[in-house]
Amino acid sequence: MLHNLKNIGKLDIKEVLPILGVENPYYYRNKMEFSFSNKRWLTSEEISSEDEIERNGLGFHKPNMWDKVVDINKCHLQADPSNEIRNAIKIFAIDHELEFYDPLAQKGFLRTLMIRNTLRGELMVLLQFYKEHQEKRILLLSFLKERFPSITSILYCINIKGNDSLYDQDVFCFYGQNYITEHLGKLQFKITAKSFYQTNPKQAETLYAIGKQFANLEGTETAYDLYSGTGTIALYIADQCAKVIGVESVPEAIDAAKENALFNKIENAYFEVGDMKDCFNDEFIERHGKADVVITDPPRNGMHIDVVKQLLKLSPKKIVYISCNSATQARDLELMKNDYSVLKSQAVDMFPQTHHVENVVLLQRNEINE
Repeated sequence: MLHNLKNIGKLDIKEVLPILGVENPYYYRNKMEFSFSNKRWLTSEEISSEDEIERNGLGFHKPNMWDKVVDINKCHLQADPSNEIRNAIKIFAIDHELEFYDPLAQKGFLRTLMIRNTLRGELMVLLQFYKEHQEKRILLLSFLKERFPSITSILYCINIKGNDSLYDQDVFCFYGQNYITEHLGKLQFKITAKSFYQTNPKQAETLYAIGKQFANLEGTETAYDLYSGTGTIALYIADQCAKVIGVESVPEAIDAAKENALFNKIENAYFEVGDMKDCFNDEFIERHGKADVVITDPPRNGMHIDVVKQLLKLSPKKIVYISCNSATQARDLELMKNDYSVLKSQAVDMFPQTHHVENVVLLQRNEINE
């Protein structure tokens, strides 16, 4: 992280704070997605064995082999009963001869499994089927409901596309409600099947607390939350500013943000849909008022050059840049270093067992440009 900021961005960082680690590096994820395959990856021992081999598997895709799935018995990334649910579904499906998906031939019945949980134990299970077979679908979903009464939400989707992306698909509720509720400080967030929420919820609060601390809001400011997703950051800082405006390109995310604002009785947070490079313009600023503070949390590819240019034109006193990719963060910051100084940088380990971290940087407008 620091290497990228100094070597790609050529930045002079006034203060580098120590990385914040996690209390428990296992079972921290609140969302896991698994794939069914009728031609799972076989070990050398299985290939050389003369015993009959079960070829159906439910697990993760082997790197660089999208058509092969490595069968998983125990995943160390999501808390129980995630493993029990996944393994029970696999055994039930095999015993009842439910077809596992064939990604090469694009045929079969069972396609993907998503399990989401919350810190307080709510559970969402979503099964994605390649085709509709009402009798078999009800059989499997009813088994889930009876076998795991702790499941809050059982959802399903029929996806006949070439890829298993969920965002353009209709999701149906078989049992319970179509969302689960996560807590972030005093706030509550409704999480649907398509909602983005930080996959490490405990560290998410740590991350947002750092962003809030860096922003150092006094209660009178207008704040922008760029790339706001479901509005978690905007709603988290709303109690310390006069108003906050969130912008996001995914309509469902903005719908969720508005719903969560109502859910938490927050009246000074406003959200609108738009591609940042197109909607973050002079009209946007005139409509919402000039921001004193901007918090930006872009995707891995960073901010579009037009967004950077508009930020420089807006010239807020402070910018808090949260990033999951310090390389693109450094690239963007280099474009801004003539106008802004990097006062602080702090990384947060959001993804134990991987090399990925989130990094938070505080920028302050240089006095020469006041």
